[in-house]
Amino acid sequence: MKLDDIVVSKAIIERWSKDLVDSLESDVAIAGGGPAGLTAGYYLAKKGFKVVLFERKLSVGGGMWGGGMMYNKCVFQELSIPVLEEFKIRYEEYQPGYFLTDSLETVSCLCLEAIRAGVRIFNLISVEDVMIREEGVTGLVLNWSAVDIAKLHVDPLTIRSKYVVDASGHAAEVAHIIVRKIGKKLLTETGELVGENPMWAEIGERLIVENTKEIYPGVYVAGMASNAVFGGPRMGPIFGGMLLSGKRVAEIVGEKIGNS
Repeated sequence: MKLDDIVVSKAIIERWSKDLVDSLESDVAIAGGGPAGLTAGYYLAKKGFKVVLFERKLSVGGGMWGGGMMYNKCVFQELSIPVLEEFKIRYEEYQPGYFLTDSLETVSCLCLEAIRAGVRIFNLISVEDVMIREEGVTGLVLNWSAVDIAKLHVDPLTIRSKYVVDASGHAAEVAHIIVRKIGKKLLTETGELVGENPMWAEIGERLIVENTKEIYPGVYVAGMASNAVFGGPRMGPIFGGMLLSGKRVAEIVGEKIGNS
């Protein structure tokens, strides 16, 4: 068969555009494709909800690709083993209570299973703003990441969702947008981001799950963004809390949708 370059271009443009149009309204929109965002998307999609995820970088996975200081191994605690097994991620016990995975396999499995569960992932797209109505945040305002990097003046597009999950990592981008645009109205002690504390894996891993909750009407936080918003320590290259936080926010938001 003779290949036609234009057919190749049409196939990409038509199908990608169709996917985006189909994603303009969803049950849950996730900002950030790190381990927490991918895990949250997987569990929500598995329940039958329509989930769309936006990642500003070329690849998903956040900092997990690099393990610890570019040694591509990740550490998990025993509590997270059921999630690893759910995603078919192989692990080995290093010593009692400490389990190792290959970081490349880990991210690949998280991404593959999330997509197969039904999560629609768009990379190279940044969350520039939020759509707010009287009931709270009702969607996200999006633009190409390249537009932001090049500092071009190009107007964004908007998508609507019943709930938004900020899984944007240390930056907690959606939370920052809310404070910047509407003031100190987050559901924290101060009404704004409390800020991330220095590394303490034991405390950080526990608090990241406890801090996985609503931060503004219609918006929930997961992963490292949780500790950035509510003031928990960072954890370094131990990732169990990230997966458990993603699963937890899926449980919370899934119950909200079911009751709405």
